[in-house]
Amino acid sequence: MFTAAIFLSWVIAFLWLWRSVVALRNLPKMPNLLHEQFAGGEPATQPQISVIVPARNEELAIEQTLRSLLAQKGIAIEILAVDDRSTDKTGEIMERIAAEGRAQGKSIGVIHIEDLPAGWMGKTHAMALAARQAAAPWLLFTDGDILFREDCLFRALQYAESHADHVILFPSLILKTLGERTMLSAFQVLSLLSSRLWKTSDPKSRDSFGIGAFNLIRNDVYRIIGGFEGHPMEILEDIKLGYEVKRRAFRQHVVVGRDLIQVHWASGAFGIVRNLTKNIFAVFRFQPAVLLTACIMIAVFCLTPVCGMFGPWSMRIASIMAFASAFAIYRYCQRHLNGIPAWYVLLLPLAACLIVYMLLRSMIVTLARRGVVWRGTFYPLAELRRHAGRLR
Repeated sequence: MFTAAIFLSWVIAFLWLWRSVVALRNLPKMPNLLHEQFAGGEPATQPQISVIVPARNEELAIEQTLRSLLAQKGIAIEILAVDDRSTDKTGEIMERIAAEGRAQGKSIGVIHIEDLPAGWMGKTHAMALAARQAAAPWLLFTDGDILFREDCLFRALQYAESHADHVILFPSLILKTLGERTMLSAFQVLSLLSSRLWKTSDPKSRDSFGIGAFNLIRNDVYRIIGGFEGHPMEILEDIKLGYEVKRRAFRQHVVVGRDLIQVHWASGAFGIVRNLTKNIFAVFRFQPAVLLTACIMIAVFCLTPVCGMFGPWSMRIASIMAFASAFAIYRYCQRHLNGIPAWYVLLLPLAACLIVYMLLRSMIVTLARRGVVWRGTFYPLAELRRHAGRLR
């Protein structure tokens, strides 16, 4: 019994060490938009980017998002704000900000959607509708609660024009509680260890990515891959877009730039759990066996080092190795990505339990409802499964 436990402890320790070393060697290679080569410049006379902002019931955040876009410097942009069947004051706020923007000579329009056609997700339909009207050579799909630094879009376009057809920029998270920092630091670390974001730019690699906060894509590439019309019922429309870009052999790059975009994603640890209930099961293509396997792997990977601290010295040494590797990743994220103190690694076991709970909750709620409720609209599970294609 002890022999098997010791063996497992060392396997987990070497997995932590291996994945941490790989990540720490390669993450610094990811392009950083804060470098001086992407600063400065004068705007063109015609819009260079059409920014598409879908929003449903975002009255608390949409004004700040639109104002931060109107304040962009060094670049001419067209803003298309989409009021997707909101029942609050989102549409009114959009119209007011648009009127102010047009009075200042800015290009900003508002699209109001009253009904959702059959066979569409709400957000996907809103973005597809706006994209048909977008005139600029670049399209930026973002969310209605994102804050943009005034030089963000100029820096992103400077990089994209020379290097890529699709650019994904990670948002900096506005964190207000211990629970948010605990959950999101663990989520970020586990994502970095399980994915190879630096490989997305490698044309020989199948690795791809997408993120709803910042998907910048060439207009012609968007249309070549079929746009959102090609997957109208996809919950993970951002990841699917990235998959299609890479599958068609276009250039995709994941970049960083701390505080260029910011978002307060959810309130508290359980706010994060609730936010992900609607879509985390979709990551596993609505297959319970795959999700349960992931739960077991997360639990073993994150909890074995804790259990090992109560075993013989050989297990304790393995646990210390695992925690040291985890600390190194947390330290990197603190310095370059999220600012969360590295000592939050001590809360990783708690966060892992919450992540497993979140995964199980998403599966159980979706299966019990036989579908997903997203922004007040119900989408049947049978239809979601029928349209769930590959993401890798």
